Amino acid sequence: MTGHRSPRRVVSLVPSLTEAVAACAPELLAGVTDWCSHPAGLDVPRIGGTKNPDVGRVAALAPDLVIANEEENRPQDLEALRAAGLTVLVTEVRTLDQAWGELARVLVAGCGLPRPGWLDAAETAWRELPPPAAERTAVVPVWRRPWMVLGRDTFAGDVLARLGVRNLYADHADRYPRIPLDALNSGAADLVVLPDEPYRFSAEDGPEAFPGLPAALVSGRYLTWYGPSLVQAPAVLAQALAGAR
Repeated sequence: MTGHRSPRRVVSLVPSLTEAVAACAPELLAGVTDWCSHPAGLDVPRIGGTKNPDVGRVAALAPDLVIANEEENRPQDLEALRAAGLTVLVTEVRTLDQAWGELARVLVAGCGLPRPGWLDAAETAWRELPPPAAERTAVVPVWRRPWMVLGRDTFAGDVLARLGVRNLYADHADRYPRIPLDALNSGAADLVVLPDEPYRFSAEDGPEAFPGLPAALVSGRYLTWYGPSLVQAPAVLAQALAGAR
């Protein structure tokens, strides 16, 4: 992919992968998206959003490697980067098991770094997670106006399932279906899980739409990011889910 020489300049188009590289070798990062918020204070050129990167700016940074994700980044942008002569590594992460493999592929095979200790710690934390006492069924909105929820085959759905929360729409034909609010409230869910990204649900914006359901407000970084946050994610998410009200 990058030949025998490890890259010295990496542009990341994925916030969680930015954090993963920064935790290991921040000096490699030559450019990141406007949405790359971790680690705090990261002083790296910004190249636009995950959905609309400035291809010319990325090319001007002369990276040895661009790291991307098949869900977060648009195919046409990735093709434009390749057409500019750049090497693009595209990850696919729809389960925790995929996350372990893809993180190793990005950091070790892609960036030429030693396998980080935090990756082993994250695998251990999830492997040693005790079985849930009981299973709950949840609606998991990711947007409103229109309402969109987690559907089939998503990383966040797999994370929740391991914590004893079954996604009500896990068998839907779409990965992020649009469902009318009255249908969400009339389903068989006994919990609504409201992350703070991509839509920033909060105590004042979200729970009021589901008056009959306990609401768990969770950090999107712990629910949807695959990187160092996975070490603390089991405990943080379990606490948030237990506090649903």
